[in-house]
Parts: sequence; structure tokens; C-alpha cells
Amino acid sequence: QAQLVESGGGSVQAGGSLRLSCAASGDPYSRYCMAWFRQAPGKEREGVAVFYTVNDRTYYADSVKGRFAISRDNAKNTLYLQMNSLKPEDTAMYYCAVDGAFACATSTWRLARSSYNYWGQGTQVTVSS
Repeated sequence: QAQLVESGGGSVQAGGSLRLSCAASGDPYSRYCMAWFRQAPGKEREGVAVFYTVNDRTYYADSVKGRFAISRDNAKNTLYLQMNSLKPEDTAMYYCAVDGAFACATSTWRLARSSYNYWGQGTQVTVSS
């Protein structure tokens, strides 16, 4: 079991920045693969960025490459998502998700909602034009 609490969402203008945080606790074996997802109204939840704790590799959806950066502070058990050059289309509820190493095994699995069993409650990000 893992418990996740997100924070850091808010409202910004296009071109601005925000940093999301996800405080993680519980079974460390359930937190080898850590990810950020987002869901806009009326749309599917999509994977945005992934951090594989075994080798510290990161992965990104094409839509955020070069603008978003995922990182982790191991001492604080916290996952971050630094979001720069925000666009109105980045508006969504952002969720932190974690699971075992298998979730990061393939390029398809690591950004798939179905690969993760542990989710936070979400934090809202709104970008105005």
C-alpha cells in the first residue's frame, strides 16, 4: 500500500510556471515507478511524466517534453513536477500515481493509467490565455 498527497496546483497565465509536489508514504516496494497524470474535463486521464526510482530515468509524453521536468527528493519521499511555459491546454486535474517496478517496464505501460494502483486525490492546474 502507498499513500500519496499532491499539492502546488493553482491558476497561472500562459507562459507561467508551477511546481507540483507529491508526498509519498507506505510500502516502498509500491513506489519504484512514480508518475504524474492529468485529466481535463471530458477527456481521458493521460500520463505526463514518469520517474523510475531504480535508475533515476525519466520519461515524458510528447506534449510536455522540453517544458515539464519530473524529479524526486528521496530523503523527503516527495515527487515533483516542474511545469514551465504553461499553455491553456495544460489545464487539468493533475494526479500523482505510483506502483511497483513492473509499471515502468515498457514505454506503453509507464504512461498507462491501468499500470498504477495507487493514486493521490489530485491538484487542479488552470492556465489562462
